[in-house]
Amino acid sequence: MKVGVISDTHGLLRPEALAALEGCERIIHAGDIGRLDILDQLASIAPLHVVRGNNDLDAPWAKDVADCLRFNLNGWETLLVHDIADAPVVLDATIKLVITGHSHKPCIEWRGERLYLNPGSAGRRRFKLPVTLALLEVVETVLEPRLVSLLE
Repeated sequence: MKVGVISDTHGLLRPEALAALEGCERIIHAGDIGRLDILDQLASIAPLHVVRGNNDLDAPWAKDVADCLRFNLNGWETLLVHDIADAPVVLDATIKLVITGHSHKPCIEWRGERLYLNPGSAGRRRFKLPVTLALLEVVETVLEPRLVSLLE
């Protein structure tokens, strides 16, 4: 299963991001969405899991968007939260994938058998940080993440 992971769009959904997400069977947005139409565009590509970010908190359209989601992704128990600081310090042992955003810093880090994935920011460039999203191949026994640069 090909899964697109995006975060921190802040109201900007780049054509390069849409192109990279084509063919995904699911899309995950880790918050700081910026506008409701971004969710509509992503949901037109594939089923969508989404949490709101700190910049979405006061937006009327985001009042029903969860702050934290737990779901099964093709056999992998997944925790989705915008800011890693909001994840429980001690996670349930069944959680094998933790997806966050917020920092704008892309990160793929295995801690034992658990993958921590931050796709970075797909919106406007912040400082000199890259503009990225992540693609994740999910099969029963393997998670294969990779970062996709959206700007040269």
